[in-house]
Amino acid sequence: MRDDITTLTMGIDLGGSKILTAIVDTQGGMLSSDESVTPATKGLEAIIQSVVDSAHNALQRAGVTMPEICAIGVGAAGISNPEAGILFSSPNLPRLRNVLLRDIMQERLGKRTFLINDADAAALGEFHFGAAKGVDDFIYITLSTGIGGGIVIDGKIHTGAIGAAGEVGHMTIDDNGPVCNCGNRGCWETLASGTALAREARKRIEKGARTSILEYAEGDVEKLTPQAIHSAAQQGDSVAKELIAWTGYYVGVGLANLINIFNPELIVIGGGLSNIGDMLLKPAFKVAGERAFKEAFQAVRFASAGLGGNSGVLGAAVFALQEMRKLSCK
Repeated sequence: MRDDITTLTMGIDLGGSKILTAIVDTQGGMLSSDESVTPATKGLEAIIQSVVDSAHNALQRAGVTMPEICAIGVGAAGISNPEAGILFSSPNLPRLRNVLLRDIMQERLGKRTFLINDADAAALGEFHFGAAKGVDDFIYITLSTGIGGGIVIDGKIHTGAIGAAGEVGHMTIDDNGPVCNCGNRGCWETLASGTALAREARKRIEKGARTSILEYAEGDVEKLTPQAIHSAAQQGDSVAKELIAWTGYYVGVGLANLINIFNPELIVIGGGLSNIGDMLLKPAFKVAGERAFKEAFQAVRFASAGLGGNSGVLGAAVFALQEMRKLSCK
């Protein structure tokens, strides 16, 4: 058994499209990782089993056993109460509703487990190891299947009354906009997420738009992804470029709201959609500058997630270690 038994934690990032698990040391080093597709529509047991399988794969790849892990942190997409360990709802994991996820994972994996919102976890990861290191007032935004947010005020995650704060993806941008998976209409993520971008591209194609986008999606409109749209745009496809600019516009509207409400020093942007880069973010920052208060916009800076796609899994591990230290895990 390793001598650093209490320095290893397991982080699990449970999102709407993927599960990422890592064995992490106290310096944020990842001994191993395992990534798999989230069976989001197949029910609770299928999702739980996929997480369990990912955890065992990560252990095996790191060459460690569960007794060598101090604790497990699960960062889950959706509205949750970390103290109670309950996931109330998850728009992009519709089969998970009022689930005692912490207790279920603790029982299945046989190790003390803690639950945190996935975007809050990502914010923690960036705060300790990434682009927000040393910054006490910032907002982390993940642009992905949906949109999540983690709000850090005075160096602490702002969780709200029951732990559900930071659901910025569900602020209303257009009260007559598309229906969201959460049941609301015109949420930010219905207009500025990867899902929104793919939806609008499908609409354009089905209406007969002349575009090469389908060439990057195996000719199947149902396999259309933000990556396919980006690839077409990089090759000069005008429809693809217009779609990305349209999405960037709405990213900017949401950013302006956050700047006006929180006046953050820094906004860190992560998530797979953000990998599109300037083609998406330049119009976003332009719109944010036009819509936010001038002084507040001038005070904020933007940064890409320093940890890339590992922000959430590292933050979940940090959270588990912090919680265990409160319980005197030595």
